Formats: sequence, structure tokens, C-alpha cells
Amino acid sequence: MNNTLSSIRNTLQQCYTSQEAAALSRIICCEIFGQSVTDYYLGKDMSLSSNEASKLRDILEQLTKFRPIQYIMGTARFLQRDFYVTSSVLIPRPETEELVEKLLQEVPADAHILDIGTGSGCIAVSVAKELPNAQVEAWDVSEEALAVARINSERQQVSVSFRQCDVLNYQPSQVGCYDVIVSNPPYIAQKEQTDMQRNVLDWEPSLALFVPDEDPLLFYRRIGELGQTLLVAGGRLYFEINRAYGPDVVELLLRQGYVEVRLERDLSGNDRFVMAQKGERMPQPATGQ
Repeated sequence: MNNTLSSIRNTLQQCYTSQEAAALSRIICCEIFGQSVTDYYLGKDMSLSSNEASKLRDILEQLTKFRPIQYIMGTARFLQRDFYVTSSVLIPRPETEELVEKLLQEVPADAHILDIGTGSGCIAVSVAKELPNAQVEAWDVSEEALAVARINSERQQVSVSFRQCDVLNYQPSQVGCYDVIVSNPPYIAQKEQTDMQRNVLDWEPSLALFVPDEDPLLFYRRIGELGQTLLVAGGRLYFEINRAYGPDVVELLLRQGYVEVRLERDLSGNDRFVMAQKGERMPQPATGQ
């Protein structure tokens, strides 16, 4: 193994598992410093300039502090596209890719779609890219996140209407204006922090991660309420959820009057998605969680 790669892996293995260290090493060598994948796996040495060597030291220092590699690079892959990311937004996850794929299989090509809590814009921008005839809007409470999402919209050359909005306090002035509402809202209870990895807990925005222990369904309840006003008859909700609360989210939406509510698992076998349709019958008051 070449001296540079050996040094990279030895440094990373002090903080990461062997598998994680190997994956990060490949990203550093191939994606950041441009070594070919063939040369990397053959163990060929990299010749670094003094500036590149300094950059490598800085990258390794950040990684030993558990800063995610996506924030260091400023990009994350989502549905085969590069998305700009900063520490103002969550790093897009494979589970969210699955959510978008499910939505794309079911919604009309010219649908009016609202993404609540857009973050990096990965959902809204991907939907707009795949459904060019759709009308896509995206809300977030964070202006910093919206700035990132706008950059991604521009880079992907799609039209998305962005709006700063605190969904918990938003009072709708329109009725029946969306065919679809999709959301990957904050859903991690505060008590779950002890089980989280440092690269998430120390670096990703808590505003986009956590909900109170006493009300873990806070955002699903509110978005469900808004959906009864904002969705057209037969309009659909698409949620990514905490795997611990799948049946609870289903029960909540049924109480709110939604129909065809279904809970689906992600590729890892965890409860992860809830889809529902706005029904015609009057919703019942939702009490508790």
C-alpha cells in the first residue's frame, strides 16, 4: 500500500471502523484528489504538491472531528445528481431517495406539488427535474437552508418556487391548491440523541432533526391539518417518518380523515414512509399523539 493511502487510513482508523475508513479513503483519493479508481485499488502512490498535502491534512483534521465528508466537499449525491450542501441543511439520505421514487411512480406529471421542510431542496429539485411539467413549491423555516436550496435549483436548471415559512404557525389563506404535499420533517425525539453518531449529532442542524420527546408527531399532525385545507379532493400526502412511530402516524392521519393510508418499509426493512389521500368524509378531531 502506498505511503499516502496508508497514512490516510491509519489516521482515519483511529476514529472510524475499518470499513468507514476505507470508504472515506477512496473518496479522498479519487473524488477529491483525482486518482483513478484503478490506481487506487492497485495501491499506487499519489504525488501531492505542497498545497495538496496541506489540503489533505486539513481534510483529515476535519474528519477526525467527525465533520461529514459531504460538508467538507460541499456536495452530496442524491438520485445520481450532485447537490450543494452546507451545515445549514441535512445531508440527503438514501431513504429520502426512496420517498421521491415512490412519489414519482404515483403522481400526475403536471401535478402541483409542495415540499415542506425542503432543506437542501433535494426533494423539490429532484421532482422538478423528473417532472418538468409539474408546478413545484418548497417551504422551509430556515433562510440559510433556502439559500442552499435555491443554489441547487439553479444548478439543476429547474423552476421551484421557494418560500420561508414556519409551518407550525402558518395559517393558510388558500383552499385546495396542491395535488401533493411531501415532507421529510424533523422526527428524531430528543431522547434518541444518545444513540446517534457524532458526525450527525455534532454537525447536522438540530432544527431539522429533533422534535420534543413529549410530542414526536408534532410535524405530522400539523402538516396533516394543513393538508385538509391545502390539498385538492383526492390529493396525497407523502411522509418520511421515524421508524419507531409508523403505526402512530397512520392512526393520526386516519383520525384526521385521510383514506388509503399506508405504511411502507425502506430497503433496510424499517418502517419509513406513510402515504395518504385526502378523503371526502369530515375528519375527526385528533387528540393526543
